[in-house]
Amino acid sequence: MGSGLISIAMTGINAAQAGLLTTSNNISNLSTEGYTRQRTIQASNPTVMTGAGGIGQGVHVVTVQRMFSQALTTQVLNAQTNVSALDTYYAQVSQIDNMLADKEAGLTPLMQQFFDAAQSVAANPSSISARQSMVSAADTMTTGFRSIYERLTEINDGVNSQIRSTVGQINTYTEQIADLNERIISAAALGGQPANDLYDKRDKLVADLNELVKVTVTSNDNGSYNVFVGSGQQLVVGSQVTKMSAEPASADISRTVVGLLGPTGNVQELPESLINGGKLGGLLSFRREALDTSFNQLGLMATAFSQTFNAQHAQGQDLLGNVNGNANFVSQFFSVGAPEVIASTNNATGSPTVSVTLDPVSNNGTNYYSNLTASDYQLSFQSGTLTLTRLSDNASWSGANVAAINTQLAADPQGFSLNPAAGFSNGDSYLIQPTRDAARAFTLNEKVAADPRLIAAGLPVALGTAGSSNTGTGRVSSVSYASPYTVGSTGLTLTYNSGTNELSGFPATGTVAVNVGGTTTTYAMPAPVPYTAGATITINGGGWSGVSLVLSGAPANGDTFSLARGNGPEDGRNIVKLGNLQTQDTMLGGKATYQDNYASFVNDVGNKTASAEISSVAQTSLLNQAVAAREAVSGVNSDEEAAKLIEYQQAYQASAKVLQVASTLFDTLLSIGR
Repeated sequence: MGSGLISIAMTGINAAQAGLLTTSNNISNLSTEGYTRQRTIQASNPTVMTGAGGIGQGVHVVTVQRMFSQALTTQVLNAQTNVSALDTYYAQVSQIDNMLADKEAGLTPLMQQFFDAAQSVAANPSSISARQSMVSAADTMTTGFRSIYERLTEINDGVNSQIRSTVGQINTYTEQIADLNERIISAAALGGQPANDLYDKRDKLVADLNELVKVTVTSNDNGSYNVFVGSGQQLVVGSQVTKMSAEPASADISRTVVGLLGPTGNVQELPESLINGGKLGGLLSFRREALDTSFNQLGLMATAFSQTFNAQHAQGQDLLGNVNGNANFVSQFFSVGAPEVIASTNNATGSPTVSVTLDPVSNNGTNYYSNLTASDYQLSFQSGTLTLTRLSDNASWSGANVAAINTQLAADPQGFSLNPAAGFSNGDSYLIQPTRDAARAFTLNEKVAADPRLIAAGLPVALGTAGSSNTGTGRVSSVSYASPYTVGSTGLTLTYNSGTNELSGFPATGTVAVNVGGTTTTYAMPAPVPYTAGATITINGGGWSGVSLVLSGAPANGDTFSLARGNGPEDGRNIVKLGNLQTQDTMLGGKATYQDNYASFVNDVGNKTASAEISSVAQTSLLNQAVAAREAVSGVNSDEEAAKLIEYQQAYQASAKVLQVASTLFDTLLSIGR
């Protein structure tokens, strides 16, 4: 009897001691990050059957169990990876937002200062100081564009650097997880019990990894984890690791992309859409949704501004009397970076070089406008078909060759055309960036910068006038110019003959084209030209080319209409037209002003920034709730553990009392025997 009581008492003491040790360990790890609360699981020892029935043999500790909930942990991981992605996205996009929205450093005040300076020239075209102010404002504006481009480049370089460092951290975590998998399998095989501390360390590594990139975790029967990324790409399977790699993209070597390193050292690029969540997902989303768009929008602004301003400037006459066609005339007031075409590194050897040319701007009868968009394009060749895809919305144009694509672009202008190229191989691909790097080289013409007299503020031809002695109602409705044009050294006087309904007085050589209702008839000079009210008459001869006029009304016999060179230093008609570009629809196919497009650009970045901030706050709240729910199960509660200490202490004391009683009984039995 005594030995049985002693044995039972010892099992109780051992169980209570295990409980005290486990509880003490919980309390010691109260502030340990990643620690999961543990508890002892007890079971009664097998009963010994006697004639009087079954007699219990005490208790034993089955295992020390982690208070772990996979469902709650998964909720925390999902919330945490979203918070990490949104915080990273917000930290990056807010840099662009602050830069663009700055009322003093943004582009809006710089463009306004430039057009204000142009208005000053319009008010006093002969003023050298006003012209110099316009040159200075133009230089300041282009410097502002280049400064923003340089800042975007710095951000892009930072993103590439962070992608590389994040991939390095991911590889470190996956290697450690694989190592712990192996140790956990070994520990279970040796002792038959779960290695709780190793589980905690591994779960902490998974949580840290999940902050870098969203991963999916599955458990194996042997206690090891499998870790997947994207749509099921393996990172860890048991003790085997597939490393990530940060490499130059095959489509654009200046762009760092993420891939998986194969067993032979080959790299499989992962589409950015597969990399979600975590810091890495946030970086890739920011670059794809905000940074790339910012480069293209800035380049679009610079290119469209340069194109439309240059087109109108080319119509003018400078203070020295130079017009388009003269050797000293400067038609290109601004210049920008050329479009980029990047051939994929996977293209076949000998594949052709592809290049593009920006189309001339269009004219709606009031102003010039650009058809460029803020999108990149991809040109690919597959199964004998060449396809151009606009990457912003996947609109595409397909044909058997470059000429077929250009024919379609003529009907649906994108602001550029493909230069002749042939000999494509199956799978060839080219990234076309019409505007991305344009702002990098946005500059004022150095000749204009050195001599503001070269600003073409005037027009080369005075507004056509009707003779002062005319008796009919005929008048000159408009005079226009198609670049490149030339203006004769002497004026022209056209005379109307009512008997033949013809105009004479055109240059003795060349041609005159008359457009009536879209139909053009060309007359060789010096023949007279039939008069039709409202017809567009284009003169090409005698030193004149590309100059058109429209006559209206009913002239009388002998009525005259004159064309002459511009009005000299006081002529500001072209600078007025240049100033009007500020409020005219010059962008996106004649649908938006410079300011409209820039405001839309700034608002888009601002909306992305605000959305990221709001979403981050909401996801942080969800994370806090998920953490609280998990901590209620897995976290250490000091009050609860203190109560358990008392409970196990009392159990220990009670078992010790049983041991004392057993010892007394045993001593009594021994004394009876003496």
